Amino acid sequence: MQKILAHAGVASRRACEELILSGKVKIDGRVVTELGVKADPEQNVIEVDGKKITEMEKLIYILLFKPAGYVSTVHDPQKRRTVLDLISGIKERVYPVGRLDYDTSGLLILTNDGQLTHELIHPSREVEKTYRAMVKGIPHSVSLKKLATGIELDDGKTAPAQVKIKKTDGDHALIDITIHEGKNRQVRRMFTAVGHPVIWLKRIAFGFLDLGKMKPGEWRYLTKQEVERLKSLSKPKGPVPGSRLPESGKTL
Repeated sequence: MQKILAHAGVASRRACEELILSGKVKIDGRVVTELGVKADPEQNVIEVDGKKITEMEKLIYILLFKPAGYVSTVHDPQKRRTVLDLISGIKERVYPVGRLDYDTSGLLILTNDGQLTHELIHPSREVEKTYRAMVKGIPHSVSLKKLATGIELDDGKTAPAQVKIKKTDGDHALIDITIHEGKNRQVRRMFTAVGHPVIWLKRIAFGFLDLGKMKPGEWRYLTKQEVERLKSLSKPKGPVPGSRLPESGKTL
């Protein structure tokens, strides 16, 4: 059932699971609260919060240059600005693919393709994300090696990363780091662990996608070719995972 709802653009796959578990989904008038229930959109009447899912919503894919000072969620209890405030002129309901924290800027994908979202953020896919960080101090070779080979954090050791100093300026260094994990605020914690706290952080690439000449707050639709390449990134590199997403709310 959650796959059907995600494909219909109702929400991300994880969010669709939560809708089912909370009793907000009906099939032919009967409330569904189990994730294993199957349905056929052609044969059954499916409702979410009383609204019929009558047709597949057009799938759209957006690349946004998220500025700092926005949250990567649809709603924010603290009433802060969300990334959806930057997207105008579309009727489809889109959701972020993963998250960037409030103070982090950079490339963020938004889509109503719940299945692709599930695939892209699952750890088994190992999709690379590149960040540019301005950090305090100039890291020496020992610190750079630790970043590259893995650092012990509170929630486990990080996987190997690609690290490159772009330039140094007095007491600061500009560094590009590429990771494929999604631990909470991972990049910031990695630099703090080696004694070089982040001053500012920007995601400059997600897989093959980059920001190009975009400015903060600008967005564009992905091309058909880019969408197909994204789908190829979502193919598993390890064992086939289960149906549940990793914990939500992780930011970098």
